[in-house]
Amino acid sequence: MVALNNGVQIPQQGFGVFLVPPEDTQRAVEQAIEIGYRHIDTAAAYNNEAGVGAAVRACGVPREELFVTTKLRNGEHGYESTLTAYDETLQRLGLEYADLYLVHWPNPAADLYVDSWRALERIYTDERVRAVGVSNFLTEHLDRLAKESELVPAVNQLELHPTYQQRELTDLCRERSIAVEAYSPLGQGGDLDHPVLASIAADHQVTPAHVVLRWHLQLGHIVIPKSVTPERIRANFDLDGFTLTDDEIASITALENGNRLGGDPRTFAISQIR
Repeated sequence: MVALNNGVQIPQQGFGVFLVPPEDTQRAVEQAIEIGYRHIDTAAAYNNEAGVGAAVRACGVPREELFVTTKLRNGEHGYESTLTAYDETLQRLGLEYADLYLVHWPNPAADLYVDSWRALERIYTDERVRAVGVSNFLTEHLDRLAKESELVPAVNQLELHPTYQQRELTDLCRERSIAVEAYSPLGQGGDLDHPVLASIAADHQVTPAHVVLRWHLQLGHIVIPKSVTPERIRANFDLDGFTLTDDEIASITALENGNRLGGDPRTFAISQIR
């Protein structure tokens, strides 16, 4: 568990459903919950919130033991539209509340992310969500929120993996008590072929994916790997039994090469992922 800046506890290992087809989402999430995941990450833009909510309702685990994150899509920025969007998200989920609601992208071309953040402040003040945060926010976006609003985001969800680490930004988040959450934590699989990871994995008799996810956990990142394969869902969760040394962490950290895979937060404005 990671304690957010308002005291809410978030499971450090989460299950992401980015690009999981809507028709497969409930099954995948139920499998993840059965394996032991208690943190599920979705977004309005993924078009699969309904499947996440159905799994949460059907799984048999008490709602208070599960942590559900979802996000505001770019096309719904603005104060009133964000309030409406959250209502619609809860309807799709079929839940009374989300545990964490994020502004998915700053979408600076629209210049409405501060208004959206103020709406999240309202939702939080009204106790309709347990925590609020942001995703893909760079230093300039966080600085503007700090100047023009009252609430510090609980989380900043970022593309983070060994070849793209955004260390200055993550350091800033930690200075401001903003938890760092890694999406695409395995570099969408592209980082796993590096010989450094293969060597460390062999030493610990685990897979390169285990090594990378363990690296994230030991750095304090919240992680949300995604898979629809039961064996891989289980493997991504099974990270006990070994610990990376300081030297091994340093050698993985040295793999940084600026290999961004996703959109640039300064320009990304797509509203719906699929």
